[in-house]
Amino acid sequence: MAAVQSRPISSKTESYVDNKRKDDIRMANINAARSVADAVRTSLGPKGMDKMISTASGEVIITNDGATILNKMEVLQPAAKMLVELSKSQDIVAGDGTTTVVVIAGALLKQCQTLLHAGIHPTVISDSLHKVSLKAVDVLTAMAVPVELSDRESLVKSASTSLNSKVVSQYSTLLAPLAVDAVLSVVDPEKPDLVDLRDVKIVKKLGGTVDDTELVKGLVFDKKVSHSAGGPTRVENAKIAVIQFQISPPKTDIEQSIVVSDYTQMDRILKEERNYILSMIKKIKATGCNVLLIQKSILRDAVTDLSLHYLAKAKILVIKDVERDDIEFITKTLNCLPIANIEHFRAEKLGYADTVEEVSIGDGKIVKITGVKDMGRTTTVLVRGSNQLVLDEAERSLHDALCVVRCLVNKKFLIAGGGAPEIELSRQLGAWAKVLQGMESYCVKSFAEALEVIPYTLAENAGLNPIAIVTELRNRHAQGEINAGINVRKGQITNILEENVVQPLLVSTSAITLATECVRMILKIDDIVTVR
Repeated sequence: MAAVQSRPISSKTESYVDNKRKDDIRMANINAARSVADAVRTSLGPKGMDKMISTASGEVIITNDGATILNKMEVLQPAAKMLVELSKSQDIVAGDGTTTVVVIAGALLKQCQTLLHAGIHPTVISDSLHKVSLKAVDVLTAMAVPVELSDRESLVKSASTSLNSKVVSQYSTLLAPLAVDAVLSVVDPEKPDLVDLRDVKIVKKLGGTVDDTELVKGLVFDKKVSHSAGGPTRVENAKIAVIQFQISPPKTDIEQSIVVSDYTQMDRILKEERNYILSMIKKIKATGCNVLLIQKSILRDAVTDLSLHYLAKAKILVIKDVERDDIEFITKTLNCLPIANIEHFRAEKLGYADTVEEVSIGDGKIVKITGVKDMGRTTTVLVRGSNQLVLDEAERSLHDALCVVRCLVNKKFLIAGGGAPEIELSRQLGAWAKVLQGMESYCVKSFAEALEVIPYTLAENAGLNPIAIVTELRNRHAQGEINAGINVRKGQITNILEENVVQPLLVSTSAITLATECVRMILKIDDIVTVR
């Protein structure tokens, strides 16, 4: 490019424009973004490797989730940061395919580099990319198979496909149905398209193996019942109150000290305290309440030894230090109202459950509330694991599986996995490129080639011969086998739909649209200005 510009200037009006720097910056951006994409490439697919991330604080994370890997990476180059954001947004939209989206973006950038070297203007490339992404979504939608929410088997298949690439893949037979049931139990029939994953609470408890993970219809607290005064640890036909006030003697609003000069006054103070607490507990007991969930308090102790003693005498089970953020979830589940003041303590604000009991699990204890009456649309998953790393990874994998089921609830279409849709896209876009004219045709052709990176990487990570596999795949698709894909377990090409390797349409479409959007943005940047 620079060589063309440096010809002798013919007329006085033209001025010499130095395009060298802009090209350099564009190349630097593309290279930085590509190196990020290459870092996660090896963790794509069921046979992908895992990354061990050691953070500055000394904690170690082992994960296969693209979004987690990139999130924890310290990326300094601004363009490379965009790829991190890209995998984050894929995580928000679809929840799965966070590695795929980065790998696709990396491949598209590589093709852009070739096109730029050939002297095609970035705007032209960017526009063709936009057209490609629209066309790609159409092609994918045409390939998709509609699915009903009542068809539980298909949902489980897609959830287990998502889990196959994770560390906990050997437990996918247990976790996939669990994820499906969890999501289906929180879907609101009135608003079937909206699934709020905050309604699925994941409680992690060390000990046991991932096999012991279970779905609890009700609530689980990762806490003990407060035993201090020999109160009950199991209550049948529980009436549960969630309270946000403290059962302890009041404090003065201002910092001050009270000087007590003689014993009679001291006795009076203690007596008052006792009466104060007793009157509160009588009001609580009067409504028939026998389980108290007490919110954590900052200003003063939520409960004192004295109040616990009286509560135990009244046969009321107490769970204290409930986090403030959990209150909303608890009240939604128990179908009760939080009570902010003792004066408002009425029977209609209570929640009802069959049993509230303390269960010892591993080395600790948890409290389970089951058989909730008129339970809200929420559910709790109790995840178990032999060590913290497995536990965290199980939670992340479960989150991905939940997101996959959520995608299917939002957009009820399934699509084959195993690199089949990408090869099909590549084939159809290649055919479409022949119809187009000029530069566009050239750009579309190279982007079609770029999409082959997914099957190529899948084969490479599985230790197969990538070139042979991808060529054979192309051949199969050219013969009209739309769903032919790489079967990593058998190491050959089979009809992937029959092998039950499926993913939601939303994962693929959002991966393509987000990747192209990100690449277009990187292409449009021609200068980096640092502001001090």
